[in-house]
Amino acid sequence: MSVRYVGKDIPRNDGFDKVTGRGVFTFDVHLPRMLHGKILRSPYAHAKVLSIDTSAAEALPGVRAVCTFENTTAKLWNGAAPMFITPLPHKPVLDQTIFTGEPKYIGDEVAGVAADTEEIAAQAVKLIRVEWQQLPAVYDPLEAVKPDAPQVQPRFANPEYNNICGGPVILTFGGDPDEAFKHCDEVVEYRVKLPRVKQAQMETHGAVASYCPDGRLDVISTTQAPYPTKMILAEALDLPVSKVTVRNPPYVGGGFGVRIGLSGKAEILAAALSMKCGRPVKLIYTREEDFTCSDSRHGGYLECRLGARKDGAFVALDTRAWLNTGAYATFGTDLVGVCGACGTAGAYVIPNFRYTGWPVYTNQMTAGAMRGFGSPQGNAVVEPAIELMAQRLGMDSIELRKKNSTREDTRNWFPFPPGSCGTNECLDRAAAAIQWNEKHGRAAQQTGPVRRGVGISAGTHVSNAAPFCVDYNTVLLRIERDGTLFVNSAIPEIGPGSTTACLQVASDLIGVPFQNAVMKFGDTDAAAFDIGSHATRTLYTVSYVMADAAKELRRDIFTWVGRHLDLDPGSLELDDGIITSGGKPVSTLAEMASAAHLEGKQFMASSCKVPPNCLPFYAQAAEVEVDLETGMVKVLKVAAAHDVGRAVNPRLCKGQIEGGVLQGVGYAVREEMTYVEGKGFYNKGFHSYMLPTADDRPEIESILVENPDPSGVFGIIGIGECGVNPTLAAIGNAVEDATGVRFHEFPLTPGRVLAGLKAAGKV
Repeated sequence: MSVRYVGKDIPRNDGFDKVTGRGVFTFDVHLPRMLHGKILRSPYAHAKVLSIDTSAAEALPGVRAVCTFENTTAKLWNGAAPMFITPLPHKPVLDQTIFTGEPKYIGDEVAGVAADTEEIAAQAVKLIRVEWQQLPAVYDPLEAVKPDAPQVQPRFANPEYNNICGGPVILTFGGDPDEAFKHCDEVVEYRVKLPRVKQAQMETHGAVASYCPDGRLDVISTTQAPYPTKMILAEALDLPVSKVTVRNPPYVGGGFGVRIGLSGKAEILAAALSMKCGRPVKLIYTREEDFTCSDSRHGGYLECRLGARKDGAFVALDTRAWLNTGAYATFGTDLVGVCGACGTAGAYVIPNFRYTGWPVYTNQMTAGAMRGFGSPQGNAVVEPAIELMAQRLGMDSIELRKKNSTREDTRNWFPFPPGSCGTNECLDRAAAAIQWNEKHGRAAQQTGPVRRGVGISAGTHVSNAAPFCVDYNTVLLRIERDGTLFVNSAIPEIGPGSTTACLQVASDLIGVPFQNAVMKFGDTDAAAFDIGSHATRTLYTVSYVMADAAKELRRDIFTWVGRHLDLDPGSLELDDGIITSGGKPVSTLAEMASAAHLEGKQFMASSCKVPPNCLPFYAQAAEVEVDLETGMVKVLKVAAAHDVGRAVNPRLCKGQIEGGVLQGVGYAVREEMTYVEGKGFYNKGFHSYMLPTADDRPEIESILVENPDPSGVFGIIGIGECGVNPTLAAIGNAVEDATGVRFHEFPLTPGRVLAGLKAAGKV
């Protein structure tokens, strides 16, 4: 068996559907007798519904169902995937209901309507009469934790703290940092305030739910996690899991974490309306609903202390984070933990480590999963502290990072080996690409209003969710009569080309031509359990399980062919669809599959395993230009070096890195969800949310470091989330290099930059 397809820039197998408009997304789904849903949302950040009158809405011609908190189950659940993938004794916070009589943020769901058309449903929503009692609200996490702050979720908050959701999350390793700091030669501190930012995926949340009188519920939706969504729906709606099907249509227009579990609440809202009227209901979020009523990245406050010896060896790190999880828990406790584990602790050897994270309830929309899942926040506080330490010690900051980087034999708090550690090579290659030695530290030599600087940041993430989640994959492989390989998995295709890369791996593992391989994905009826596309896990984990199934499939093929052709099965090999014995062709897979079919035999194998985990390491260097007169920060270049283990499809790898980097650029200098008290978030769509445009896109040099990991098939490591994680810190460090000013709040908008420059006496 030779490696023919892994490592090749094979065009995406979903490309034709998407560029020709043949691809089906949730918006495109139309079922017989289908109705349309619309939602009545709270205009207040915190209120109590004193009375609700739906009679006028119900009387409107074309209205088929009206649901409220009064006629719908009040069973508690959590719309995030960890509700059913987090092992005991950890218990997820169950604080959500389908509709509520005490909305806790502007946009919270109070009632829903299903009608013949969207227009009728929207008109009916306006006819619902509600008497409100406004209640006190709190919006900032540092204000919310004060003892006298209004309580957001008194039933579910940690009783020892005000408005703390399930936490605090405390991670420790090694000795006591407080004692260790006393013996450090140098100690630096850094604090930062980070904004909420949105995933801004192209397709808004949506679902089509069809409830049948026999108790079956079929849901087509934009979820990134069909199986966890199936389980959440079954639990929340009191349905047997076997009666619920969740599938993608099959395509999803981007995710970036916002659909891990329910898509907003589209699935359960559509299902409740369908169960009420007995007809299919389609609910598609408007862009405003998507922006203001579904999870964002966690914003908040972080601070850290870093201690080191004179020779640069890190001694202690103590990091604290207060992250705004919004009105409901969703991923609050899980993400705050990853912020500490990956974002602050994984990339370096730190003998005395402590992290404390507080997921804080506020009266704002929920925060949840977004690409990086806590790592960008942790990176944004630790990497500037390392830069400060390098300055204090008089060391080059790259050399300081390399001295302390995680090695293959490093022991830290992760309950699995770090794997192949490519941090130092990533640092060297990113530095070379940005011309670090020539450009760093030149602020004093620059004159005029425009200054340039370079900065760097390194870090790590994960390639899977195990062992922190109930995380296993199931894959079925079979050979069709014409020799085609059919791969069956419940993973979704949310845009990165995962299904193409999976087929490249499968084709090489089994020995079939790539053009003769197809994949069924994103359907809980068609495949067994998989936790979905997230945690940078899809290709890494599916390949691991496919490798196990491929061995069984090849054994099945060779056993039957050996008997059929009177050959020793041990002498047989399969490569690119040709079966050989002793190196000589004896048949094709297609011929043998057809012959086996006529004898009542199909070649097939399946595997269900818990894949391992490993740490993907990376470094990014940024060059920026700062206009001291306007405060404008322009990112000129980002050199992004990522250890991918083995690049299955280099073009797809680079696409993931470039997309992540551009999201990081927005995070650092443009994007911010701005809250206006009494009105909610100002950002209601792309017109009022400052996504980077083509003019803002810097030169992005994607550098693939191939350092095969022993746990990954063909050496694969995860890549999907990593591109965004270090970008903000690299840009922040570059701005300091250009101006001599260290900033403590992002994004670096012109107003903030000018204010910081003036406060530092630079202008």
